[in-house]
Parts: sequence; structure tokens; C-alpha cells
Amino acid sequence: MPMRGLADKLRSQAEVEGFDACTICAPDAVPLVPERLEAFLSKGYHGQMAWLAERSAWRGNPAALWPEAKSVIMLAVSYTPEADPLEALAQKETGAVSVYAQNKDYHDLVKKALKRLARWLIAEAGGEVKVFVDTAPVPEKALGEAAGLGWQGKHTNLVSRELGNWFFIGSIFTTLDLPKNAAETDHCGSCRNCLDVCPTKAFPAPYQLDARRCISYLTIEHHGPVDEELRALMGNRIYGCDDCLAVCPWNKFAVEAREMRLKPRQDLQNPPLEELARLDDTGFREKFSGSPIKRIGRNRFVRNVLYAIGNSGSAALLETAESLVKDSDETVRDAAEWACKRLQSAANGQDG
Repeated sequence: MPMRGLADKLRSQAEVEGFDACTICAPDAVPLVPERLEAFLSKGYHGQMAWLAERSAWRGNPAALWPEAKSVIMLAVSYTPEADPLEALAQKETGAVSVYAQNKDYHDLVKKALKRLARWLIAEAGGEVKVFVDTAPVPEKALGEAAGLGWQGKHTNLVSRELGNWFFIGSIFTTLDLPKNAAETDHCGSCRNCLDVCPTKAFPAPYQLDARRCISYLTIEHHGPVDEELRALMGNRIYGCDDCLAVCPWNKFAVEAREMRLKPRQDLQNPPLEELARLDDTGFREKFSGSPIKRIGRNRFVRNVLYAIGNSGSAALLETAESLVKDSDETVRDAAEWACKRLQSAANGQDG
């Protein structure tokens, strides 16, 4: 079969498998990645994510990851929320969970779909394949831009004219030499919405992210206590942060999520902080079985919840914070003490 016809059939099959976009580029189509990655690492913007530095050779050169590959198929799965996630920030006694984490772990869902599509491709045209979804040193955003899937916006996330910025990215590397799409160009213009909305000022400049100040990084990747200056800015965000995604004007074209397992669980939409803080390890694992939240563990999660309690200004949550000041985990104890001080100060201020 001619490769052009195969690419067309591939896109049709990708839609059948639940993908909302399918584009193709060459593995070596991202020549600027090594320079940008080195600048990011040299400034220490990666924080505790040592694996970024350790695997920088592969992440900087996708062609080195699998030299036999001739094409990279880039795929998108929309998870656009039905409601505005920023509304959750006003409900101080509840937790704000990032939209992508309100149900099943997308890694599992997207990888299974990638494998189904890859098997179809092998059956259709032969060749060899490898699939990746955010778990290997693959510069997915840069490859997505090179393949025309979208462009890296000022918040460093991929933005699409058809999908907005609420979508997951997966890739299939193949030895088949498929026809390539044209790269996407930047359509951010003079807009600064994503930069200006960030509560912790995590963007030193447009298209640059200092992960050490990013709430998604702080609540998920950062081990141990968070700097007190940043705790107060985290509000009630207990897992991830959607602020910069939520304000992107291109979301007016966003496609609503088709995959039901990406629709939010009711118990993860504005969950009460009091209930979450009382989770022990067993309760945590049971509640978040199959969820991406499970991977950060009970202690880091309860730490985040306690920061949210401290920021709530709710005297009703003081007893909950006090119950954890003797927790077995040092970081949880520190967070509980901080929350108690914050709530006591808020109460004194009101009384005064």
C-alpha cells in the first residue's frame, strides 16, 4: 500500500481507537530541544526531578532513543472538563484536584489505545513499533509541535487550534517511513493569560517554566516540606494545578472528552479537606486505586491537604490539623503545625 494511503487509514483508525488527532513527524525533527533542555537544566528549573538530567541525552535527541525509527506518530486524547476548574478554588474547605487526575490514570488508558493502534499498523503494513506515553525520555511536546499536533504555548504546554490545551499526548515510533505533517506555528500572539494567572509566578519569561515554583510540581514531584512562601500561594490545590490551562483562549475550540473513564469521579470534585486529611495509608490506597494520585503516597498527599487547610481560614478545620501534629511522618507533622498556626492567626485576626 502507498504510504500516503496508509497514513490516511492510520488517522481513521486512530479515531476509532479514541484519539482526537493524529499527526506524523521524523524522529530528528526537533533540533532545538538539546539547547533548550540544557538551558532549563542549567538554571535548576527541574528542581528534584533528577531523572530529567540523567536522561537528557535521550530526551534531547529522540532519534537516539531508537535509531531504527523513521517516523513518530503523535496522538492526542482530549480530556476537556465540562465545568470551569477555577471555580473550585473559591471553595476553601474543599480540595482542588487537577482535571486530569479526577478519574482513572491516563497513562494506562492512553497506552492501551496506543498498543491497539500499533498492532493495527503492524498488521496493515508490517514494520516495528514502540509506544510511549509520558513515561520515557521522549520530548512529546516538541515532537507534537514538529508533527503539527499543536504548538508549545507560553505556559510550555501544547496548544491546538482544534483541541485547545486540554489533551494528553502519546507517541508511536515506527520503522515505517510515513509521510510527515508540516510543523505547527505559534498562535499565542500577545496573549499573557497563562503567565499572569499563575499564583506562584512560575514563569520567569514566556515559554519558560521554573518547576520549583509550579504548583503541579510542588504537589506531585516535590518531596519533603514546601517553602513557606509558596505554601500560602497554593490555596486549596491538593494535586496539580490547572490555572494556566484553564485561561487559554484557544479552549473555545476544545473538544469534550469522549472517554468516560476520563470524566470526573464525583468524590474527587471538591472533596472535603477534613475527610482527606484523616486518610491513613490503607484508606489512601483504597480511595485512589487506579488513580494517578496514588503514586505520590499518603504522606505527600496529606501534606498537600494540610497546606490547603492552613489556607482555608476555617476555624472548623483547626481540630483536624491538630490531630496530625503527632503524625508518624515528619513532613506531615510540619504541615500540620503550619496549618494550626495559620488557622490560629486567622482566628485571632478575626477576633481582633
